[in-house]
Amino acid sequence: MIDRSFLPPRTHIPHDLDSRSAAVLREIVEQFVETGEPVGSRTISRRLPIPLSPATIRSVMADLTDAGLLFAPHTSAGRLPTDRGLRLFVDGLLQFGDLSEDERDQIGRALEARGRSLQDTLTDASSMLSGLSAAAGLVLAPKSEGAVRHIEFVPLGPGRALVILVGADGQVENRVIEIPPGLPPSSLTQAANYLNARLSGRSLAELRNIVGAEMAANRSQLDELSASVVEAGLATWAAPNGGFGGSLIVRGQGRLLADVTQIERISAIQVLFDRLETQDTMLRLLELAEQSDGVRIFIGAESGLFGAAGISMVVAPARNEADKIVGAIGVIGPTRINYGRIIPVVDYTARVIGRLLG
Repeated sequence: MIDRSFLPPRTHIPHDLDSRSAAVLREIVEQFVETGEPVGSRTISRRLPIPLSPATIRSVMADLTDAGLLFAPHTSAGRLPTDRGLRLFVDGLLQFGDLSEDERDQIGRALEARGRSLQDTLTDASSMLSGLSAAAGLVLAPKSEGAVRHIEFVPLGPGRALVILVGADGQVENRVIEIPPGLPPSSLTQAANYLNARLSGRSLAELRNIVGAEMAANRSQLDELSASVVEAGLATWAAPNGGFGGSLIVRGQGRLLADVTQIERISAIQVLFDRLETQDTMLRLLELAEQSDGVRIFIGAESGLFGAAGISMVVAPARNEADKIVGAIGVIGPTRINYGRIIPVVDYTARVIGRLLG
């Protein structure tokens, strides 16, 4: 069952709304989620289970607008929900159910297939979330802390290099790092040789400690450029102050742009994409997931992560068998995403991924 501790009971109606206003707001939000278009009083009158005239509905819509729950785009006679209206809907008026057994089996089979690397499985999970939600799916997963067998640096262009990390179990991880512009290939090779000579089956945490001590004691072992590569490469897997270091996999970004027409919204989403590439964003995503045992829903700029209006995020922690948070699963999309569908999908997928990471 879904952990509903993050939501009020389904039957809850916010204290500042009467049942008629709540019914009108619910219909407007559901129509908005379905079509993305402003909703007029005649449309609402045909859909409401209670008989209300268009004039009465217009009066209710005006009250909801005055309360900051609806707004009229441009000169349209219809209304759209504000972020506050969407939040009220999600907290008190949203109806959603659990996944069917067939849907659970489908997710389980897709993610628990044998013979694939963990990275491939997590990529598939992100793609699957994107397909099921018609939004961008994201999976935040930890980097391996097991023994390392080999490390290599490959130049990608000015100021960038690819780190190839091979674990003792044969798993391969790739990561792009920032390096000083103009760094010669010989320095990348020298840095790789330096690290590989000290691996001997050690974990990255152990390697960081050894390299840090050696570089502090005797910088002459490496020239300045090679030292910067080593530091950048190791910092890739180490969050500041020893915190979480991981990879963020995002699939379905084009689905966000497909739902956006305004130039300013496109620019805001481009900022979102840029921030998704940063380590700080990954750490913040994990912090958001840690704040609740269940699914968290952020509408607009509520998360403080992107500061972008018109964007919603649904995120859940992935916990291993010891109940330790080992990652985060989520969906990012326009505010008109299907919350009732996405919430149970994110919840169950997070539990499956938690078992795999555990």
